[in-house]
Amino acid sequence: MSGVRTLLLFICITHLFAIQGEQITRRDELEIIIGGGDATPSSPPDDQNCPPPPPPPCPPPPQPQPSPPPPKSPPPPPPKPSPQPPKRKSPPPQPPSGFDSPRLALVFPVIQKFKKLVEPYDPKGITKTWNGKDICAYKGFSCDKVPFYNQQAVAGVKFNNFNFGGPNLTLTEFLMGLPDIVFFHANSNSFTGLIPTELNKLKYLYELDLSNNKFSGNFPYQVLRGNKLLFLDLRFNNFAGVVPPEVFGLNLDLLFINNNKFIQKLPDNLGQTTALYLTLANNKFIGGIPPSIGRASNTLLEVLFLNNKLTGCLPYQIGLLKKATVFDVGSNSLTGPIPLSFQCLRKMELLNLARNKFHGEVPEAVCGLPGLSNFTVSYNYFTQVGPQCRKLIKNGVLDVKMNCILDLPNQRTPGECNHFFSTIKPCPNEKMLTYVPCTGGYSSYQLESLDVAMSGPATAPGPAQGLGRASYGALSPH
Repeated sequence: MSGVRTLLLFICITHLFAIQGEQITRRDELEIIIGGGDATPSSPPDDQNCPPPPPPPCPPPPQPQPSPPPPKSPPPPPPKPSPQPPKRKSPPPQPPSGFDSPRLALVFPVIQKFKKLVEPYDPKGITKTWNGKDICAYKGFSCDKVPFYNQQAVAGVKFNNFNFGGPNLTLTEFLMGLPDIVFFHANSNSFTGLIPTELNKLKYLYELDLSNNKFSGNFPYQVLRGNKLLFLDLRFNNFAGVVPPEVFGLNLDLLFINNNKFIQKLPDNLGQTTALYLTLANNKFIGGIPPSIGRASNTLLEVLFLNNKLTGCLPYQIGLLKKATVFDVGSNSLTGPIPLSFQCLRKMELLNLARNKFHGEVPEAVCGLPGLSNFTVSYNYFTQVGPQCRKLIKNGVLDVKMNCILDLPNQRTPGECNHFFSTIKPCPNEKMLTYVPCTGGYSSYQLESLDVAMSGPATAPGPAQGLGRASYGALSPH
């Protein structure tokens, strides 16, 4: 036992000295850091029998940082697609069975529905031809290729003088059901109701003839939406009220609104019209002819104002209508002299001033117009005609009956003439009536003494007739 104790004692002493030596060494280091270093080591602590504190745990060894992953290699390119054989064009759609094209099949039910509507009121049996799927053979229908689809389609309707009737013969559903329509002519039927409000959707509609039907009410403003229209014929209906100025801004070649019940002054923008043929006859237009008419100098060929209630003097700007062949203001209440600008109407063929209150002389220069074939001034108050005009009277071109020309037959009585001349009023700006725009100067109304030399009586021709011209054809309902 003693041997064991001796061994334990020796181990404790050895361990104690080792710990004290380490403390001295650490202290010396601390004192050197703070400026000491000569101090003798302090005596060991009194309690030498306490066991030393356990050494602090060793920190774990530093773990190596994981190395970044190697960069991913780019994916291999996809394999090139094998060349595809060229696609075949799909064949055009086949028309429904029995029809020449899908566009014709589209309008077939529209036509058949209209047929049921008018069949009981079809005095000429037109609808009996509207059987089967050969629509282009139906009487009154015309076909052509529609541009966008390059297919046969119903391009035209011509119902003129078919006399279709019935209490519900309206236009909208039928016309709007013909999307490829180019012209729609329905003169002399019994269409009534409203004109379609969406005419602009009929993108090929260039001609609309609804003349001699039973339309009534105010002017059909719906036609203003027909921005492709070139031909507009509304004559011989019962439209009333006013004609909107916008009508004269439409890009028309022909405008016939005669034989209705329009009551108004002619719009100031009348001359804005692009129409070649303008017929306003047989209404109740009042006031004067607007000077703007001269703005139509490059387009207007024929214009009919006859049988209205127009008043005032003729504007000199009429003489600017260098292409006009027909000018008719017959049967109004216009007054004043004939403007000398009329001698600039070099293309004029038919000039009707009859049944007004014109007075003064018939200008020699007007009688000298090279193409004049029918010139009537009958039932006015003219007092003088010169040699050139007398030649026209002799040749049956100029009609001067029922005026105040003393040496010619078939004139008014002196009492009628005297009464008229006691009441006439001068025209405003009378000087402009002597202006001749094609010469840029002014002329005189005074005739030389030779011009009033008497000549033998001449047979006056009858009143001016239409001679087959386009505008005068509009004065017939059919």
